[in-house]
Amino acid sequence: MSEPWEEEFREKFPRLRERMRWAGMPELATAMLELYYRRLLAGDDGKISERDIEPVEQLPDAEELGKEFAAAGHRVMSQTVLIKLNGGLGTGMGLEKAKSLLVVKEKFTFLDLIARQAEATGVPLLLMNSPATRADSLALLEKYPGLCKVDLPLDFIQHRVPKLDPETFLPVSWPENPALEWCPPGHGDLYSAFASSGILASLLEKGFRYAFVSNADNLGAGLDPAILGYFVERRVPFMMEVAERTAADRKGGHLARRRSDGSLMLREAAQCPGEELEAFQDFHRYRYFNTNSLWLDLEVLDRRLKNRDRPFALPLIINRKPVDPRRPDAPEVLQLETAMGSAIEVFPGAQAIRVPRRRFAPVKTTDDLLAVRSDAYRLEADFTVRLAAGAVPVVRLDPEFYRLVDDFESCFPDGPPSLAACRRLAIKGRVQFAREISLRGEVKLVNPGSETLSLPPGLEIEGG
Repeated sequence: MSEPWEEEFREKFPRLRERMRWAGMPELATAMLELYYRRLLAGDDGKISERDIEPVEQLPDAEELGKEFAAAGHRVMSQTVLIKLNGGLGTGMGLEKAKSLLVVKEKFTFLDLIARQAEATGVPLLLMNSPATRADSLALLEKYPGLCKVDLPLDFIQHRVPKLDPETFLPVSWPENPALEWCPPGHGDLYSAFASSGILASLLEKGFRYAFVSNADNLGAGLDPAILGYFVERRVPFMMEVAERTAADRKGGHLARRRSDGSLMLREAAQCPGEELEAFQDFHRYRYFNTNSLWLDLEVLDRRLKNRDRPFALPLIINRKPVDPRRPDAPEVLQLETAMGSAIEVFPGAQAIRVPRRRFAPVKTTDDLLAVRSDAYRLEADFTVRLAAGAVPVVRLDPEFYRLVDDFESCFPDGPPSLAACRRLAIKGRVQFAREISLRGEVKLVNPGSETLSLPPGLEIEGG
């Protein structure tokens, strides 16, 4: 006897399938959407409850790996590829191009530093682009001809899926801008986009076996030979890098263990029931957060994707957002998404490894951009960006005057202030910084007036 929702599926999914064909999406992308759409209609809300999980207490530590692992990593470097997620436009900071084209450190863009990291290690670089980021990103990489050491493209394109009406579960219509009727299906799309592009098969044919995956905006995530060596020597099929949570990481996804079988899993904020948010944010209980840096065994991934008896289905994330992200008052839609880190629960024997905070230096906002541009972070010889010393400075800039990159740049025309000895910086109102300004301790600057407050060159400010 069929379930009540199955009739609704038979009635509605052909509309989604036709939309996917119209958009030129491959069959694998449509098959993945079908899996998640079935879950939606069956009542899966994507939530993961406290009663089903428990904290992870101990993990292998990357800082304790011996030299033998580094040697093992160097031996397999020629079988390894570097993959960077590069689909983001940085619209939250007012950008209309790939965020990776933003200057981030010493006149280098994110993509410049990523290309130089790849050149320094000698491994091929692959970008997972979106249609909006592809042309500009590939144009920048033309000045790095050494990246194409094997006969492979430099990128593959993430899929897209229809946004859904929350009442009917049918594709939305938005004639004002039809492009906004679509969304990426989360970075969990990495696996199917990688396979449907044909690049996964090409890599295996050419003798590649391993991949290191990370976000383009995390310049601390370099290809570490010791971690690679550990991954290979321990024959791990999938490994997630995690770091220890602090108060600044309350909102990010955390690592947990499923009570039913003891397997590792990832819980994102959107998967937490509202009444359990306090427990989700307890960084003493859930000690580790996902840095979104992953290690993949490509042979295992290929077999897992081809396993018809066990579909490669990741935990569902249902996001509710305005159809036009620039208009909070726009009608709400459903976006069916997945997280690439949640694949930790679909690979038997998958592991997580604790890494130092210096391997995590993402830029999501202009707050992060100021910190990373400052001397609180340094550019290493291998072109990674690492925390110079101590803890990450907590920066909170007035969003009215600093959220958009153009406004932000006008407030720091001579570069960022020194934050190497600054624990916390909060700015309210518009404050413009001249050159060689140094901030120490916990600093709060307030400009209650409508005119810009200009700080003179060489100023030193010490807070509590």
